[in-house]
Amino acid sequence: MNIIISNSSPEPIYQQIVNQFKRLILNGELSEAEALPSIRSLAKELQISVITSKRAYEDLERDGYIETVPGKGSFVSAQNKELLREKRLRVVEEKVSEAITAARIAGLSQQELLEMFTLLYEDS
Repeated sequence: MNIIISNSSPEPIYQQIVNQFKRLILNGELSEAEALPSIRSLAKELQISVITSKRAYEDLERDGYIETVPGKGSFVSAQNKELLREKRLRVVEEKVSEAITAARIAGLSQQELLEMFTLLYEDS
């Protein structure tokens, strides 16, 4: 598990964990029914409080990303494929919106931005 915590981030540690797990799930790096580290082992691995890792798992469970089975552990939830697609689309929309804002600041025209998107999309 490659979760990186930044003590200099203004974002609380539990939120950093939540965001990284969500990204791993949405990117397909963690698959449906995949076991997650226990709350204690995550805390030990990241050298954080068990309370912090517990809070992160509670938030992930509340948002429907993971399921916890008493005595068995926490697992990536089976997600509705359409719901998962919507979440991924929302992430893309946010990134495109950031790109548009940056393009406007840089003085790029809509056509120039579209050409850039086309080139980058074809290269990937």
